[in-house]
Amino acid sequence: MSDLLKSARLRRSATFLLPALLLCALPFYLDAFWLRIGLFSMAAAIGAVGLGLLSGTAGQLSLGHAFFLAVGAYGYVWLAGEPGPGLPPALAAVLAVLLAGAAGGLFSPVAGRVKGIYLGVATLALVFLGHHVLLTAESVTGGFNGRSVPPLELGGFTFAESDPELTVLGVPFGAEERLWYLGLALFAVTWFTARGVLRGRPGRALAALRDSETAASVMGVPVARYRSAAFVVSSMYAGLAGVLLALSFRRVVPDYFSLLLSVDYLAMIVIGGLGSVAGATAGAVFVTALPLLMTRYADQLPLVATPGSGDGSIGPTEASRYLYGAAIVVILLYAPDGLHGLARRIRARLRGRPSATGLPGPAPSSATTETTATTARAKEHTP
Repeated sequence: MSDLLKSARLRRSATFLLPALLLCALPFYLDAFWLRIGLFSMAAAIGAVGLGLLSGTAGQLSLGHAFFLAVGAYGYVWLAGEPGPGLPPALAAVLAVLLAGAAGGLFSPVAGRVKGIYLGVATLALVFLGHHVLLTAESVTGGFNGRSVPPLELGGFTFAESDPELTVLGVPFGAEERLWYLGLALFAVTWFTARGVLRGRPGRALAALRDSETAASVMGVPVARYRSAAFVVSSMYAGLAGVLLALSFRRVVPDYFSLLLSVDYLAMIVIGGLGSVAGATAGAVFVTALPLLMTRYADQLPLVATPGSGDGSIGPTEASRYLYGAAIVVILLYAPDGLHGLARRIRARLRGRPSATGLPGPAPSSATTETTATTARAKEHTP
């Protein structure tokens, strides 16, 4: 029995260790374009995990995720830049995440009492209000043209281009390579904290709240408190994603944090699978990487115009939205639990055992059936 436990632990360790080593080695082999895709995908994954906790686990519809990303991004820029307090960038990043959480806390009384489409409409107002503030508060946000992002410094190490240039194993480490490891660290923190929440008592309480508020309250779950807490935690994840996005873009502009960004995040968690950290990550990578790849290879794709051509054809951004819109329809029809559920069923079939959704495994042998029939009474399956 101890050997089986050891082998299971080794397999679990290998499941996390091998991908981690691969991700750490990528900056030595990939150019800046692919590293930027990875950075944007990691930032999107952090925000999608937060929205997955709110919508997938707690069952609260939110269309205001872009607002909290903007609070994190602009909060860091203002706190660390000039004009602004000019705080140390590491402290400014932490305070920006807390500021996003505080914004979610101010809205949490509404989230604690309103649900469903009504909460979605209420959060939708946050996006339009936030966009108006970003355009008009020019002394803080820079207005329409936005503001440049101060580089992050941690322990004397700058996550930006430096002079003299940093070289590791013969590979020059510029801003993308340095930010890559920062993004990995932030994503790892997001992954393990979110999985801890889902597997612990808060996750069970939120799942019960999603299934039935009446049953959850009977079991002693403080409904309003947990719904408000889920909104605050989701806002903090969004603020952290906003900080990483600002560092990756190196300039923030109001038009990026629009309603379309909130819709993109909803598409991420639906495509990946509601209530799953791995699913939110997969959906974030798909939705983030697709338009960037189509923009780069637009001249090789049929029916897609290269950016700036002006020939009336569909641009890569519009084409990518059509594609993952179609992906949402296909997933809702054939795989309602998203990519994560589809991968789980495929693994169950390859291992030859029934999955949680009822995919049959291999039929038992006749000898096994006869032995079971003689030793125990057959049990009827619960309908």
